[in-house]
Amino acid sequence: MAEKPPAREVTDGSENGGAAAAAAVPLLRKPRPKRSLARHVVPGAGFALVTAAILFVLLGPGGSKDAAVEEQSSSSMADGVYSGELTPLQGHAAFFDRNKDGIIYPAETYQGFRAIGAGVVLSAVAAVFINGGLGPKTIPENENTSPFKLPIYVKNIHKGKHGSDSGVYDANGRFVPEKFEEIFKKHAHTRSDALTSKELQGLLQANREPKDFKGWLGGFTEWKVLYYLCKDKDGFLHKDIVSAVYDGSLFERLEKERKTKEYTKKK
Repeated sequence: MAEKPPAREVTDGSENGGAAAAAAVPLLRKPRPKRSLARHVVPGAGFALVTAAILFVLLGPGGSKDAAVEEQSSSSMADGVYSGELTPLQGHAAFFDRNKDGIIYPAETYQGFRAIGAGVVLSAVAAVFINGGLGPKTIPENENTSPFKLPIYVKNIHKGKHGSDSGVYDANGRFVPEKFEEIFKKHAHTRSDALTSKELQGLLQANREPKDFKGWLGGFTEWKVLYYLCKDKDGFLHKDIVSAVYDGSLFERLEKERKTKEYTKKK
């Protein structure tokens, strides 16, 4: 009789049998985690917006005005603004009217921020943000200027006031001393003559009006840029600095300091 083939040993998958079985199974690659589209789109979109802002303020209206157009503009608007005494709010804005024709274009706002020491990106974004937010509100009713040029008319700068502010400027752009002192009485806890970053945040929150999102953004941007540019080495924003912002003299001072530093470096 033919011998029966030896019976195969049945394993339970443990020890050597299990290792052999595992080796027989082809290795499967782990699927690569899907990359988030937002990780690529958001930075790219942000870069595109900043680039567009820079190009707009550098190449847009006000960057290189035609001499004849500039002369016509200055003859009408400048006489109505600079022929008399400026309100504190007009004086605050006038620094950015670089050619003193009564109209501030984004290119001039950019130039003004660069003059006080702000970087290229901050200056470009600030120009688009400020002129985009204030400009359309200040255009006179009988003026044919396109709102897409984002001009700010210094004469009507009070019409561009946003909500959720400190109230230091009244509805006509006049300075209100009581409101100014109130800022430091209520919020300057570490020092009576200066604000810390945390105290400044408390001021912004206290000024917020319900659902006034544009006002919140406007106040946040103004105060944070001021703090960034003017805080001292210990992180304090001093009372005299804030006062100089409201009458516009701070900008002139910062420009002179920057020019002095540049002159000193060249020597």
